[in-house]
Amino acid sequence: MSAARLTGLAESAAHGIERQEWMAPVEDALQRAVAAAFKAGGVAGRAVKNFLHGTWLGHPLHPVLTDVPIGAWTTALVFDTLDAGSTGWPWQQTARRRADDAIVVGIVGAVGAALAGLTDWQHTDGKARRTGLAHAALNTLALGLYTGSLVMRKRGARGAGRSLALAGLGVMGASAWLGGRLVYRERIGIDHAQREEPEGFARALREAELREGQPVRAEVNGLRVVLVRRAGRVYALGERCSHLGGPLAEGEVRDEAIVCPWHGSRFALEDGRVLDGPATMPQPCFETRVRDGFVEVRRRPETGLAAA
Repeated sequence: MSAARLTGLAESAAHGIERQEWMAPVEDALQRAVAAAFKAGGVAGRAVKNFLHGTWLGHPLHPVLTDVPIGAWTTALVFDTLDAGSTGWPWQQTARRRADDAIVVGIVGAVGAALAGLTDWQHTDGKARRTGLAHAALNTLALGLYTGSLVMRKRGARGAGRSLALAGLGVMGASAWLGGRLVYRERIGIDHAQREEPEGFARALREAELREGQPVRAEVNGLRVVLVRRAGRVYALGERCSHLGGPLAEGEVRDEAIVCPWHGSRFALEDGRVLDGPATMPQPCFETRVRDGFVEVRRRPETGLAAA
């Protein structure tokens, strides 16, 4: 089968997944359950959620963890190939042990990747939500196949174990293709903040338009900025949330932070750093000054991603 034909079939399958409206109640119920579980955990639940999102890492944790099962299970394939082709040779038993060890590592890594992925998925909607659910289902199937492979190996059925592992590798490949589609087509997990920051001070809005603790949107040379007056000081951040582009000007100011109205990401007014996810990348932060009754902003050196 040609590469073009294979790509066409994959695209058709992806479009078919996106059209499965019957999945909506399942998606809604699962998202509510995940959100409720973290909420029930209180402060600890929020800390776990932030960890799984990767707020401490500066970008999503999920793609980091997916490298573990991909690498481990590919390693298992290499040792399985050596095992199958070296009957009677001294290194056959070593190859078998290494293959089994790699599968165990992959299973552990897959569980971690699934938890991080589910935490991120709860904040998606539309086509991305549906594709993400299919991606998770395929990953779960791959995990089941590799678990079954390990069981077969422990029972001495090496041939069956290798076959299940090979099937799991194929399923994982299909799932990885959907994962790439989520990133490169649906823009899930990438930075949505505008970072084309003005070099010099530029007018944003009249100072009189600012009210204590109320975010206000302004546009500076095509760049959307949110300004907040807090305790006599004016703060300015990029207005588009780095998570999925939510309008921070429609959010809420809490203490010394602003909360995105879409998914609850919380950013420090002082420097734009992430205080709570699902965002993992900080907001662009600007210096402010008042001149002739106008608030002016300019790029703040070494802020945003450069300082993360």
